[in-house]
This record gives sequence, structure tokens and C-alpha cells, in this order.
Amino acid sequence: MKFVIAMDSFKDCASSIEIGQAVSKGVRAVFPDAETKVFPIADGGEGTIESLLQGLGGSIQKIEILDPLGNNITSYYGILSDGTAVIEMATASGLELVPIELRNPMYTSTYGTGQLISHALDMGATNFIVGIGGSATNDAGMGMLTALGVKFYDKNGNELRGKGEDLIHIYSINIENINPKLKDARIQVACDVNNPLYGSNGAAYIYGPQKGANKETIEFLDRGLQNFAQKTEDTIHKDISQVPGAGAAGGLGAALLAYCGAELISGITIILEYLQIDKDLSDADCVFVGEGKMDWQTCMGKAPSGIANRMKALGKNDTPIIAISGGIKDDPIELHEMGISAYFSIVPGPINLEDALKKENALDFVQRQSREICYIIKSFSP
Repeated sequence: MKFVIAMDSFKDCASSIEIGQAVSKGVRAVFPDAETKVFPIADGGEGTIESLLQGLGGSIQKIEILDPLGNNITSYYGILSDGTAVIEMATASGLELVPIELRNPMYTSTYGTGQLISHALDMGATNFIVGIGGSATNDAGMGMLTALGVKFYDKNGNELRGKGEDLIHIYSINIENINPKLKDARIQVACDVNNPLYGSNGAAYIYGPQKGANKETIEFLDRGLQNFAQKTEDTIHKDISQVPGAGAAGGLGAALLAYCGAELISGITIILEYLQIDKDLSDADCVFVGEGKMDWQTCMGKAPSGIANRMKALGKNDTPIIAISGGIKDDPIELHEMGISAYFSIVPGPINLEDALKKENALDFVQRQSREICYIIKSFSP
């Protein structure tokens, strides 16, 4: 039998490859002669750089940048063996970089993400994968664009710094000094949401609260996003306000689309294409997928559902797809409709979160659960 194991990482616990290897051990405990192919998987969020570097080879580039609050930090991006730059905006402009008591998207910026892109351009990169999950920002990518040479002015001719609070004050935009290397760059944005830039389903209203915004702040930011969209249309004659995904990462999706010529693509789709996993999926007798927590969001383009969709596209509707995770919330039964045969939590009994997140415990639980699932498979095998 052939098992394809394509597990996402368990956040704050274990990497994709570590989880995958634990599943492989569980499989081999029951099917010692089985072929197991372990792929490092991510969906464009945390772990994307690691996944692609492990799967394809490459290196890490570290640089000094500004975090969402303007503090100096050391961040990084990946350079794949083919020269593709892989950037996770969370390493520069992510929510986890901001202390809880200081979280407020009025005062955060994507400037550091722009610094990563600018550095990679100057290093000669012409092909980019940009993961935009986990942002602390709602600046419509204004900070990123500033780092790339775009200038924003208020009605008095004062240059704006590029934070969420500045959006409403944009009076004019000057793109004369935007990094000229962008015109030769292909930028694929790993984006798994369809939110427009503004409105009741836009960046501020949907994602503002988790970044520290209250009702008044959300309304203010939404008006700012509308202003950004209008001034963008006035400047470059593109209306990106209602493009699906424009509201991703506090509007960073809109900026990448409008000013950088980027494509918004499902993150897991990008990863699977780069890893060239289709042949192994086509030959598989069983596929293991999973992530740290499965809930309704798993159905919205996360790694497990993305792989299930890929199996459908390959005509492999009868191949069992087993999902395992650290926890299951809200009973996401819709996963069955997407092609997941069954889903399981690895936790064997009552346990506190601290112990559950210990790597040695999690890997043991993964191995045991995958082993027991394989015993079920074996009992139905000819």
C-alpha cells in the first residue's frame, strides 16, 4: 500500500515534517511494508517558508526591519533553490509581534513587509510567493507601499507614515519612485479569504476586532479603506475595492493587486504545485492530512480541504482521506462534503493545554492515533 502524508504544522508545537514523520511511524507499525511519502505542507500562513525550503531546498535570508509598531527587529524570508523569494508577512507585520496590550490596527503598519520585498528585489528575485496570514495591520498595505517607494500625502502636502490611522487622510499618491524592479516581478499572494476591501464584509469589520479594534475604530478604519480605494482609482485608474481577497491582511491584498501586479491564489494550491505532489496523490491508496485545530475555517481553503479538492480534481474520489488534528471545534461536518473521509482528534483523554502542546506528547499522540486508524483500515483490507 502507498500512503501519502501531507500534514500542516501544529502551531506552537511541531513542524509539518515532524508531524508527518510521526504519522509515518504509526502507519508502519501496522503496515511495515507500506510506502509512505511525507510532504511538508502549509497553506500560505505560518510555516510556508519552512515547508517549501524542506520540500525544494534553499536558504534563509535575515535582515533588519521595522515591526508593526516601528521597532527594529531581525526578520527573514526564504530563497528557494530556483531563486523564488518566499515571504511570510507575519514575520514582519504579524499580530504575534505586537504585545496584547498594544494591539490596535490604527497604529500598526506593513512597512516591514515592504522592506522584505524590497530587499529580495534588490537581491535579484523576480518570482515571489507572499503569504499574508496573521497580520496585525489594517493599513491597506500603505506601509508596505511606502517601503517600496510610494509616497502618500495629506491635503496640506505632509507625507503620511503609513499606518491605519493615516488612510482617511490620504489626499494624493505619488508612484514615481516605486521600486522599478516590481515591473519584472511575478508575485503570487497566498490568500484564502474572499473579503472585499471595505464594507460590512471588508477588512475592518471582519478582522479588525481580533487585531484590537473597537466599534469606533472599525468604523474609522472602514472609511479610511474607502478613501484609499478612491485615491488609488484616481491615481492608477484601478478599482480594487470589491475584488475578492482585496480585504485580506487588513487590505494588504488590495495594495499587492493594484500596485505590484500580484495574483491572489489559494495558498495550498501554490504549495501543492511547487511540491509537485499530484503524481503521488494519484498513486495513493490512502492520504493523511491535518492541522493543529480543525474547525469551520478548515473548510475555507485550509490545507486539509485544499488537498481533498486536489484529489477530486485528479478523479480520486474513492481514495480514503483521513484528517487528524490536535483538536476539533464546532464539529466541521462539512469536511465530509469536501472529500474528507473521516476526521479525528489526537488527544487520548483529559489533558491541559500546556501538556498537549509539548512536542514529545503531541508526536506520540499523532503516532498512536494514526496507528489505530491503520488498524481499522487493515481490518477492512482484503
